[in-house]
Amino acid sequence: MLQIGVGCSSDREPLPGAVEKARRFAARLGVYRDEVVLLTGGDGGLMRVVCEEFVRRGGITVGVIPYEDEFIDKTHPRYNPYNTIVFRSGQTYQARSIGLVRSSDSFVILGGGSGTIIEAHLAYIYRIPLIILTETGYPSDILAQMHPDGHLDHRKINAAHYINDPEEAADKAVALARQKTQKL
Repeated sequence: MLQIGVGCSSDREPLPGAVEKARRFAARLGVYRDEVVLLTGGDGGLMRVVCEEFVRRGGITVGVIPYEDEFIDKTHPRYNPYNTIVFRSGQTYQARSIGLVRSSDSFVILGGGSGTIIEAHLAYIYRIPLIILTETGYPSDILAQMHPDGHLDHRKINAAHYINDPEEAADKAVALARQKTQKL
């Protein structure tokens, strides 16, 4: 199956515009539920939103849980009951991002802060096809302004695709993942 990874905020109360975009992204990704597995950092916030929407449409999610969250209970704000499969990484928040990104056939930024921006850069460095959803209201939006050509540094490794429409972003993520896996 294609492994579509997402990077996004774990804020307890994510921004409403980003929530709407994450729901629309996951709903569209649900069309591909028979060929796609959704990978996330396994936490709450937008990760919970996107997982809930994808699972409601019959999709399978894998939550790559950081060490700090391995022992939280169902009452904790970062607990995500929509992780179909829980992978306890044994790694810190930042370290788990490496495995999450490298395990993805394409990676989508749904809006977030520093951790999400780091995941965008990891996808870029590891040549994972990268889609960045724009106009989410999160600091990750700055990537499109800072790097309008999609190249996140001077090496021009792997251009990111900036997309404002969440349904288009889901379709592009699947198409790029298909291309990547056909080359392997």
